[in-house]
Amino acid sequence: MNRRSGPSRGAERSPRAMLKGLFTRGDGKPARGRMRYNVRQRLALVGGTLALCSVALVGRAFDVQVLDSEFYLRQGDARALREIPIATSRGMITDRNGEPLAVSTPVESVWANPIELLKHPDRLPELAEALGVPLEELSRRLSQRADKEFMYLQRRISPGQARRILAHDIPGVFSQREFRRFYPQGEALAHVLGFTNIDDRGQEGLELAFDEWLRGKPGAKRVIRDGEGRFIGNVDLIRAAEPGRDLTLTIDRRIQYLAFRELRKALQEHKASAGSAVVLDVDTGEVLAMANLPSYNPNDLRGQGMDARRNRAVTDVVEPGSTMKPITVAAALASGQVRPDTIVDTNPGYMRNGRYTINDFRNYGVLTVAGVIAKSSNVGSAKLALNLPDDYFYDFVHGFGYGEKPGSGFPGEASGLLAPPSRWSGTDKAALSYGYSLSATPLQIATAYAALANGGKLRAPTFVKGQSNEAEQVVDAGIASAVLRMMQTVTETGGTATGAAILGYHVAGKTGTARKFSGRGGYSDKYIALFAGVVPVENPRFAMVVVVDEPDASKGHGYGGGAVAAPVFKNVMDGALRLMDVPPDDIETWLAAQAEAQEKRLKANGGKRDDAMPVLPPAPIATGPQLPDPVMAGGAP
Repeated sequence: MNRRSGPSRGAERSPRAMLKGLFTRGDGKPARGRMRYNVRQRLALVGGTLALCSVALVGRAFDVQVLDSEFYLRQGDARALREIPIATSRGMITDRNGEPLAVSTPVESVWANPIELLKHPDRLPELAEALGVPLEELSRRLSQRADKEFMYLQRRISPGQARRILAHDIPGVFSQREFRRFYPQGEALAHVLGFTNIDDRGQEGLELAFDEWLRGKPGAKRVIRDGEGRFIGNVDLIRAAEPGRDLTLTIDRRIQYLAFRELRKALQEHKASAGSAVVLDVDTGEVLAMANLPSYNPNDLRGQGMDARRNRAVTDVVEPGSTMKPITVAAALASGQVRPDTIVDTNPGYMRNGRYTINDFRNYGVLTVAGVIAKSSNVGSAKLALNLPDDYFYDFVHGFGYGEKPGSGFPGEASGLLAPPSRWSGTDKAALSYGYSLSATPLQIATAYAALANGGKLRAPTFVKGQSNEAEQVVDAGIASAVLRMMQTVTETGGTATGAAILGYHVAGKTGTARKFSGRGGYSDKYIALFAGVVPVENPRFAMVVVVDEPDASKGHGYGGGAVAAPVFKNVMDGALRLMDVPPDDIETWLAAQAEAQEKRLKANGGKRDDAMPVLPPAPIATGPQLPDPVMAGGAP
């Protein structure tokens, strides 16, 4: 090979020569049919494109980080920051003496992030076992919310239970603080207090009536969570939690317990289906006790029927029966047509009332107006009412609160039924005089009796201590006092409710035994036993109504108000008078009873005095303030 000649065909060529050879012929001229490329221009184009991309990226970064940074900060925060509520405790409910009746206790609720939890299906069996639920149920619930970031696994459990669940360290499972309502008195106050739902909102009773006052306002705070939803730290407080305000009731838990216990005892003894008892403070209209049976446990509502949750003393109406007779007598006295000693002839013990017959228990013959109450004469009461103008009698009864809501503010308060004279049939007026052809709640009856005891002043009942409702004078104080004296004979020897008598106190009351409406246009063979009373007569402090539904007459104990309801009144008021330190107004009877008991002990001891036997003091000359003269001004001679 000639050294001067060029390289051979197979010799190596430089890259530049190779590029040039692709686009030229052997003679150095451009090849035909091929595009001509300028390498410099091509490299410049590529470099320029890369430069433009770099500029665009820098510009975009400047836009993101400087010009529009807040938007992207918000987007980033949305993926890491969470706003969570701060639970607040519901206000405490106390009785009039500050004893707790409803309190909120801290609990935990375990929740999960389904999106995160479903990424670890192998941990579901462990979680189901920790929760104590079937795996199939847990899987079904998670699958239903697979696209959500929140669901409750268990709510309102103890902190210890929550810690045991969280100890498994299962991804996507967390807990949060909540509060649960607890009712120390249980069944005894269930109908008055009501209960709250799982979100701590009032559902029944005073929990519902004062829900806005009690529940407070939850707070809120921002926290940081990682990609798996785990809490990292607090960022700031958005809104501080405001705890609910406390509520002090007029209820006295001691009297409430007495009422509930004695009512339950009566229902058990007489095989009755239901019952209610209401105790009012005469001067203020405060509800000191309100018991109902059947009852329920507000701390555990599982398996509790709606019927047991009804506050019968406020929502259920009954025909008041003979407890209406004192109101009828008061109307007759206020009209000026009669006096307490006016003669009423009830012979022969019955009278026609349209196509019906009004009957007394037996023929009481000639009675005074006071005797109409003492003997509970239907005939005498009807005769007094029939002599009164229709509008006058209606207005008088309505003035005592019958036919309208008592105004206590309790949810579901019933107004009862009192038809105006324009809707009366030929028999309604007479029937109204002894407690038929109208209906009322136990609370309404108690309010009417409190008005008689409060000098004729009607005051709406209240459940809130310190709340004072304005009183309305519905009957003259002298007439109200005279009626109380007449009612006192009911509980004394020869009366229809001696079972309501309380040693050391004068008791004014009235029994009632009303047949239940059948719902088919007549009355059934079932009864409602009632007793309404006031104590002490000299200076009235308490008014109480007892209603027992469907007592069993076949047991031989009787089904009337005197046999069934009056003993409940006696036992509850006997305890309440002593709890509230109400002085006796019948010292002579108390001393006589003590002397008799001492005499019996002496005889049992062989006539020897025991050191434990007290020496009785002499009887006082005066027994306390006297009632006004029962002869009313303007009354007929």
